[in-house]
Amino acid sequence: MKTLLAPSLILLTSSIAANASPLITEAPENAKVYFVSPTDGDTVKNTFKIVFGLSNMGVAPAGVNQKNTGHHHLLVNLDELPNLQFPLPATEQVIHFGGGQTETEITLEAGTHTLQLLMGNFAHVPHKTPVMSQKITVTVE
Repeated sequence: MKTLLAPSLILLTSSIAANASPLITEAPENAKVYFVSPTDGDTVKNTFKIVFGLSNMGVAPAGVNQKNTGHHHLLVNLDELPNLQFPLPATEQVIHFGGGQTETEITLEAGTHTLQLLMGNFAHVPHKTPVMSQKITVTVE
């Protein structure tokens, strides 16, 4: 048996789908996230410190919905970005700093690795215009 939707329900469903997720928020136009250290091309030990930089917006922990803020996510050796309209997954390659941390220590195997920073809002969703660093490459001894 087929169930047919009333035309008004179809219109409402289409309208919701066409609009941006209510979890997507704006970031300041001039917001910038970057690595203080390491820098692109650095050689590091297998356990090393990463310091996050952020300008023109504030850091707030996950769950705190405050305008012009977000928290860091570290992308490690990520070739393809996840869908930026949904909360970022928590994986070995997408590391969440929902407590508002601005630095971390990480251990990687010897070799060449890429790192990138991406800000997420209170719900781990990147901002409408993503605040994302350039991807850097480090060599682990």
